[in-house]
Amino acid sequence: MRRERIAIALLAAVLFTACREVPAGARGVLFQRLGGGTEDRAYGEGLHIVPPWNYMVLYDIRRQDREEAMEILTSNGLAVRMDFSVRYFPIPEELPTLHQTVGRNYYDVIIRPSVRSTVRRVVGRYTPEQIYSSKRDEIQAAIFEGILEAVEGKNIRIEAALIRNVILPKKLQSAIEEKLQEEQRSERMRFTLDRERQEADRKRIEAQGIADFQKIVSEGISDELLRWKGIEATEDLASSENSKIVVIGSGKHGLPLILGGGN
Repeated sequence: MRRERIAIALLAAVLFTACREVPAGARGVLFQRLGGGTEDRAYGEGLHIVPPWNYMVLYDIRRQDREEAMEILTSNGLAVRMDFSVRYFPIPEELPTLHQTVGRNYYDVIIRPSVRSTVRRVVGRYTPEQIYSSKRDEIQAAIFEGILEAVEGKNIRIEAALIRNVILPKKLQSAIEEKLQEEQRSERMRFTLDRERQEADRKRIEAQGIADFQKIVSEGISDELLRWKGIEATEDLASSENSKIVVIGSGKHGLPLILGGGN
């Protein structure tokens, strides 16, 4: 009976030591010491039975962010400080290959050198003013593309590469900010002048239209037409039942002179 208890205890101890848990957000890569080496599949979350002579290496496959602070020389030889971050994760299906070729320190071996060399190469093509203001998005996109090319085929996925901060020498930063403010003032002034110019053009076109209309009207109305319209109006008034017309002599151009009407 005692032997059975000892056997059960030993079996439980073996099973306990043979169980390996893969936590949430991780994958396990199994290495077989007695043959086979690294298995070509990654183990998912949960408990797995691993013989004591083998061992399992865990990899975090969740998205991770790392920040890098760098001193970089710009195109005109001035040094700027840049805080940069990269978001990445290992490709789960390719973990065995990553483990065989690099290991768990893949960030220091692959990603960090790729980030730092790409940032230096790209930023070195621009001036401090462009980095600080006008070309920042363009620089960030170029860095991201460069990092993607550098890690292609290395079992890692890069999701984003972001410029967090750019720090220039204080005098240079003040000069750039002053220049940007002056450019904004000039832009507002150009907008105001364009608006006033458009309003002046509108008024000039409107005045020209009125003048053209008056010219057309004056050329199309003759004395004969006016006398004819006067005769028509007089006849309409004379035929009205509510009108009393007194005509004495004649008005200008031979039209009757109407002095009163109505009941």
